[in-house]
Amino acid sequence: MIELVKHFVILYGGLFAITNPVGAVPVFLGITHDLSRKERREIARKTAITVVVTLVTFALIGEWIFRFFGSSTDAFAIAGGILLFKMAMDMLSGRLSTVKISREETEEFSEEVVTLEEVAVIPLAIPLISGPGAITTVMLYTAKSTSIPEKAAVIASIVAIAVTVWFILCSSNRIQERLGRVGIKVMTRMMGLILTSMAVQMIINGIKGAFGI
Repeated sequence: MIELVKHFVILYGGLFAITNPVGAVPVFLGITHDLSRKERREIARKTAITVVVTLVTFALIGEWIFRFFGSSTDAFAIAGGILLFKMAMDMLSGRLSTVKISREETEEFSEEVVTLEEVAVIPLAIPLISGPGAITTVMLYTAKSTSIPEKAAVIASIVAIAVTVWFILCSSNRIQERLGRVGIKVMTRMMGLILTSMAVQMIINGIKGAFGI
């Protein structure tokens, strides 16, 4: 039981660093600046649901994807580690990773007239929060989980992250007021530092597994 709790905490911490919901606050406020509080909460709810559906789906079908493309989990770990490292470097610079979403895409969605569903799904849930890095991570964690309880811990961590995303987006105004843009950038850099160590470890594990070291 203690091992499962430890497994869950590690997964949750890793996914929190990768999804970086605090870093998504300025984008969320920029896109929803002319909406009411009720509409913002509705977008936050739909974003959280989309995050769960997306990550759980890839977590469950990840092993079949590996088999279909003939890719090993070690090869995917190396590729995923490189991807996460690129994201981490962007975050250490205090900006959102271009692997997730570009500035042009953010401005485009801020200016376009779109529905609440469209805003919640794209760009907030995909690719800003549950982007390539998060998808890669849950696929790898699930593939490397050797028991049903461990796989359940992966799903539980995804649900916990989605609840966290919902809470942070609902509290986005207060977070922006208390932390400010500088505080959010500091948080993003901290998440980037954690993500860097995760990426390097993922690459090392992939190399060890691939070459039998």
